[in-house]
Amino acid sequence: MDLLKDSVRPLYFRYLAAAFGSALITSVYSVVDMAVVGQAVGPQGTAALAVVAPVWNAVYSLGLLMGIGGSVLLSNARGRNSGNANEYFTAALAGACVLAGAAWLLLWLWEEPILVFFGADAQLLELAQRYLEPVKIVVPVFVLNQMLAAFLRNDGNPVLATAGVLAGGALNIVGDCAFVFGLGMGVYGAGLATAMGGCVTLAVLLTHFVSRRNTLALCRTAAPAARLRAIAVTGFSTFFSDAAMGILTVLFNRQIMRYLGPDALAVYGPLINVSTFVQCCGYSVGQAAQPILSVNFGAGNVRRIRRTLACALWATAAFALFWTALSLAWPQGYIYLFMEPTPAILEMAPGIIRRYSLSFLLLGLNLFATYYFQALMKPAAAMAVSVARGFAVSGALILLLPVLAGPDAMWFAMPLTELAVAAGAVWGMVRLTRSLSVSSAPCQRRTPRP
Repeated sequence: MDLLKDSVRPLYFRYLAAAFGSALITSVYSVVDMAVVGQAVGPQGTAALAVVAPVWNAVYSLGLLMGIGGSVLLSNARGRNSGNANEYFTAALAGACVLAGAAWLLLWLWEEPILVFFGADAQLLELAQRYLEPVKIVVPVFVLNQMLAAFLRNDGNPVLATAGVLAGGALNIVGDCAFVFGLGMGVYGAGLATAMGGCVTLAVLLTHFVSRRNTLALCRTAAPAARLRAIAVTGFSTFFSDAAMGILTVLFNRQIMRYLGPDALAVYGPLINVSTFVQCCGYSVGQAAQPILSVNFGAGNVRRIRRTLACALWATAAFALFWTALSLAWPQGYIYLFMEPTPAILEMAPGIIRRYSLSFLLLGLNLFATYYFQALMKPAAAMAVSVARGFAVSGALILLLPVLAGPDAMWFAMPLTELAVAAGAVWGMVRLTRSLSVSSAPCQRRTPRP
């Protein structure tokens, strides 16, 4: 696949299919774990995995920080034919290893206080720790999976990135059923299946480096600290988007336990997982566009950038309408999927899910905006979108709405956040796109119009 010459629409949707498959299966890890544990253990198991959810957000976000930041710079350098682009791969891999080691050590040393901070009481803490027993052994694997998948997409091999996640996800699903139900291992079995799935994914991704299409290689890196700083700045918005989901989950967990109690937290557990699916759809739209945008921005191919943007916006709209309609029409289905609900949970679930799911209309657009700004080398704009939706606006609303308008008002925090952020993100995208001048594109005359 030639990112500079192939027709944009089929190229984009080939990348989208691969990115969507990868994102979908990644979501399946947590969704299947929660569904199986909820059916086997009940609402307490679902609530315990809601407490663990921020751990996953933190781990995945570290991989995205190095993977997205490094691969954007690698593709941009290749588009400009500037220097040794593999310096960014080398620096990103080193950074990912350091961050993975730090996360690994942190979880081993301070697991209990971390889970308590994330909202666990005595009963939920025991279940959450049992789930994490096998997972925390292989924490670095999940960081490296996210980092390597991003580079494989930018190295022209998005299908293998998807195949790796698919293989690990399939093993996770089979393992969940076998360990939790067949062997009666409970939440520990779900954690074991997830750990094994992550290792399989890494093994598949590593086969890229012995294939003929591989152009990634370790090399001597000039000014490695400067390379890492550039990677961190470029990848920060994607990192924060994923990490912020963990931050918001912590805030919601604590506010729910304070104002509404464990039944509402048991409803929020499935809602987190549905929201993860929606967020991964937004990631897939951005991840499909990013390699095309980055290399063509480096080469100055403005028309191809605008065509890629149009394809991505259509995909974003389709995902938004699907998830919002499904959530409004079938809220109790989410609950039955994840647990055997009590009457109290069934009574409160539809209102909670319908209020919160209004945020799905604009969530994908805001996530794509961060990828768009990153790919066009506007990290400050990407960072502003990520921080606003991930902490500044959302955090303030989660804390203030229950006080100002009652406990149930907190479920409108995310819809209001996405609306406010989308207004600024759209304005920034329109302004940036208009600023791209065809006359300034140095490669436009020698690149065939698709």
